[in-house]
Amino acid sequence: MAFKPQIKIPATYMRGGTSKGVFFRLQDLPEAARVPGPARDALLLRVIGSPDPYAKQIDGMGGATSSTSKTVIVDRSKRPDHDVDYLFGQVSIDKPFVDWSGNCGNLSSAVGSFAIASGLVDPARISQNGMATVRIWQANIGKTIIAHVPVTNGEVQETGDFELDGVTFPAAEVQLEFLDPAAEEEGAGGSMFPTGNLVDELDVPGVGRLQATMINAGIPTIFVNAEAIGYNGTELQEAINGDPRALAMFETIRAHGALRMGLIASIEEAAKRQHTPKVAFVAKAANYVSSSGKQVNAGDVDLLVRALSMGKLHHAMMGTAAVAIGTAAAIPGTLVNLAAGGGERTAVRFGHPSGTLRVGAEAVQANGEWSVAKAIMSRSARVLMEGWVRVPGDCF
Repeated sequence: MAFKPQIKIPATYMRGGTSKGVFFRLQDLPEAARVPGPARDALLLRVIGSPDPYAKQIDGMGGATSSTSKTVIVDRSKRPDHDVDYLFGQVSIDKPFVDWSGNCGNLSSAVGSFAIASGLVDPARISQNGMATVRIWQANIGKTIIAHVPVTNGEVQETGDFELDGVTFPAAEVQLEFLDPAAEEEGAGGSMFPTGNLVDELDVPGVGRLQATMINAGIPTIFVNAEAIGYNGTELQEAINGDPRALAMFETIRAHGALRMGLIASIEEAAKRQHTPKVAFVAKAANYVSSSGKQVNAGDVDLLVRALSMGKLHHAMMGTAAVAIGTAAAIPGTLVNLAAGGGERTAVRFGHPSGTLRVGAEAVQANGEWSVAKAIMSRSARVLMEGWVRVPGDCF
């Protein structure tokens, strides 16, 4: 029996924030995968090594966690005042699908660097030394991200002394601006609060009635109070991910929240939409020891947040969820704002399993509707490997 040989596709393996993924220029993909559809999904699944019933992704580039099972496609932008279009694909580990329903805020920090290095940004816009501003159209959610990328001698500066909790080594700081971050989700009417309320009551089977703040900002996110579900907000990954009953509870909360937000039409649809919405629990500031052994003191943070991604507690914090946290914290009366002490604020520092993170956001209310012009946070990014990724020629 004859088998087709492997093909090789130009690709770059990059870390962005506390995630990493495989980056492609759209023009480098096989022709069938340059457009959305089954061929593209099949290709990316094979690149990452999914679906894998062993949940290890040994035969692919994935790292068997939500933070490392990611793909990015970048192209010159067709929109005015933008440099590149950025499409993010969250690859399921154990199921045969790619979720295109949201953005990855962490990998957003690597898009500007990748675009410059790949020749997708007009060289005239890149100074020899200083800060390059890359205008990114986030195609999944239809939003603009501005990346401020350091440049030295005409090339992206990746090394530096900026430390990011959840990443072992320091690197150069990349500041991101998420403009008008309220996600325009289908069924949610483009509203930051799709139910019209800052706090709702969810009736969750097996849990009972829960207060929840459900917000579309950065990424659709459901916030609940830690104490309402038996936690204190200082938990690390093993406390949640090693407890099947806890994971089932969070998935039930997520599914019922998604239905209430109008993101799905039936509870069953939640299983096919793993990337969004996120579910997170919040608590007042408290002392705890991070996953690296670093002491985090209550005085160092405004509140504690733990968030789940793709069914597991995240080791740090998703960048898009950080935008949701910063936005919700800026709006008096949300569960996030109340956990942070209430009142008006333009920035918040929160504790997560790996340490702390600061996000800035300014909210305004007009005609009863809340809006945020932009949310700002700093990440770092660097190339881990570049060249070609190989896949069997008949996999897509």
